[in-house]
Amino acid sequence: MNGLRALTAALAACAALVALNGPPAAAVPEKASVTVPAPVPVSAPGVAAAGTDWSVAMTDSTMARFTPSQIGGWSYPVGLYLYGQYLVYQRTHNPKDLAYIKSWVDRFVDSKGAIGQSFNNLDSMLAGRLLVIMRHETGQAKYGTAATKIRNRLATYPRTSDGGFWHSTSDSRAHQLWADGTFMVNPFLVEYGREFNDTAYADDETTKQLVVYGTHLQQPNGLLKHAYDESRTASWANPSTGLAPEYWCRAVGWYGMAAIDVLDNIPANQPRRDRLLAILRNLAAGIEHYQDPATGRWFQVADKGTHSDDWTETSCSSMFTFTLSRAAEQGYIDPHYAAVARRGYQGVLAKVALGTDGRTNLSDISIGTNVGTYAYYIGRTRATNDFHGLGAFLIMNEQLRGTTGSSSPKAGE
Repeated sequence: MNGLRALTAALAACAALVALNGPPAAAVPEKASVTVPAPVPVSAPGVAAAGTDWSVAMTDSTMARFTPSQIGGWSYPVGLYLYGQYLVYQRTHNPKDLAYIKSWVDRFVDSKGAIGQSFNNLDSMLAGRLLVIMRHETGQAKYGTAATKIRNRLATYPRTSDGGFWHSTSDSRAHQLWADGTFMVNPFLVEYGREFNDTAYADDETTKQLVVYGTHLQQPNGLLKHAYDESRTASWANPSTGLAPEYWCRAVGWYGMAAIDVLDNIPANQPRRDRLLAILRNLAAGIEHYQDPATGRWFQVADKGTHSDDWTETSCSSMFTFTLSRAAEQGYIDPHYAAVARRGYQGVLAKVALGTDGRTNLSDISIGTNVGTYAYYIGRTRATNDFHGLGAFLIMNEQLRGTTGSSSPKAGE
């Protein structure tokens, strides 16, 4: 992380926001979707200002819609969005962006670092990444204390027989590995290791988790099934393999981004690095194969784009685009994937629209989703400005902005 430690300017910008904050909100339940306002009708077609910074437009619009006390409770969708906003801050150094994140985090962490979370599911851990960021940016010990609670929880967190973290300790999730979970915990942990000199554990654990999950979930086509149940008792589990029936695109996207974040942090001689690279290369081939040639995006059920009712989904398209672009840039995969990513980027930008209020909207985002059948995935609500999509968009846009195909879309396109 490259942010400044000084927060004087940021705290000044935050003063008004803090004054608006109410009492801490309850955590959003696992796999719940955060409610966002209905999008403002788009304006008549017209070209947006040349060179529009869509990351700034997206974060400014979101902060205008919600104060830090209104944006939602401790949850992975809000955590994902705010992580994306932090990436924007790292580039622009606009103090209001960091102040907003800090104001949200401070709703849940008291002056001694206590945080009212039990961390009994992986989803609850994603926002822990913001604790590491706040410790890095401010130097305040309370954020490290709160982050360490998650790290220590992993010591007793239940696992499959080969060491994979269960998606949740609840009876309905016991013994299960969901591809989603790889991003919920591993980027937090590998960055925690760097910030708190705990790399020996963090690098070993994160690579182990990604290899265990990849071994169970990845199929010959390169994609990952949504989930695996070691007990074979879940209603969706194949009685022979324990696998879920479908390739849900965002689950695949979570894994790809997690692999990138871990590879970007571990040393070249990490023993599992080559195995993780092999998984990523197979995944990249699968992602390329299933890209929609008409739009550049990817489908909600990734391998069934020829079905008339399947639809291109914006959050996973952003995730795939980021994964391919960053992996090609870092030399993890063949350079030709950069062109695949640029086509994906153009496709996602086509889902950006301007409202009549001048705010930016992002459409066709699947709401929070459990493991299910083809019909279940296809029937999920296609939301506008859902935080799954906003966060993924910001991560993608900070990677690809300025590349070919980043011209401003038309309002309402």
